[in-house]
Amino acid sequence: MTRMIKNLKDYRFYCLVFALLAMLVIYVKPQTIKPQAVYNFTFIIDITRSMNARDYQHKNEAISRLQFIKLTLRELILKLPCQSKVGLGIFTERKSTLLFQPIEVCSSYTEINSVIEAIDWRMAWAADSRIAKGISSSINQLKDGGSHVIFMTDGQEAPPINPRYKEDFSELKGDLKGMLVGVGGLNNIQIPKYNNKGKQDGFYLEDDVPHRSTFGMAPTSSVPIGQFNARNAPFGGSKVVGDQHLTRLYEPYLQDLSKDVEWLYHRLETSERFNLVLQTPHFAEQKKLLVDSRKYPAMLALLLLSLVYFPKYRYK
Repeated sequence: MTRMIKNLKDYRFYCLVFALLAMLVIYVKPQTIKPQAVYNFTFIIDITRSMNARDYQHKNEAISRLQFIKLTLRELILKLPCQSKVGLGIFTERKSTLLFQPIEVCSSYTEINSVIEAIDWRMAWAADSRIAKGISSSINQLKDGGSHVIFMTDGQEAPPINPRYKEDFSELKGDLKGMLVGVGGLNNIQIPKYNNKGKQDGFYLEDDVPHRSTFGMAPTSSVPIGQFNARNAPFGGSKVVGDQHLTRLYEPYLQDLSKDVEWLYHRLETSERFNLVLQTPHFAEQKKLLVDSRKYPAMLALLLLSLVYFPKYRYK
């Protein structure tokens, strides 16, 4: 009896009792209602061949634009708050194709991560690139879904666009919020060339690619085009010399496109900056969510146990 009374007077007894109660609370899984910003993004990734150009660095190694996008997105989904949603699609030729509609990031992390990892330039169904039409395609597919489109591309059209056929976004403005993300460096670099077995076989040369578009009517000009023939050579017959076998970020073009469609523009330089740009009030939706509160009783139990096993802390 005397020993029991002595134990009841010992502060450590009460610390252990309350620590036990705190740990029991943890198993109840307490939750609180808390307002929180959540996000809904659909990422459309350019997988045309210029995205294989290596002008990013990771762990002191040159990696391609496509690889850097994949690393960046995998980091992002780890940092988005639960209840946020992410969808994924790819772009090539004149349209975008959704791989999956937006799904919740925490419960579907493994699935989202595995799809990002599997994206490859060989998924492209054509070699052309009409970025403005790809943006229109994305908006038309997603405008009723409540998701924000994040279109990631280097801006290189293949073949170069005929200025007479600029995309008209007048009927699509304001349909949904989005962002054009410019990928790559501002200096021209070589584009890797791959054989039919998927192995690199040098780089594209000047004669491998068209340096102008011959679609539709020729651009109007008061100066006759070399070897011009109205019926047989409306674009002229002279050999065109250009740099379309090289690639860079076509930033002014993408900035103009973003203004046309009333989207934001961001140049992809670091994953950290990209995360901050996306997690802003512009894209956020405030929701009242049930938030796991187990960390609070866990911290209390840890504090009480520390008072038992490290008595000196109670004097601080």
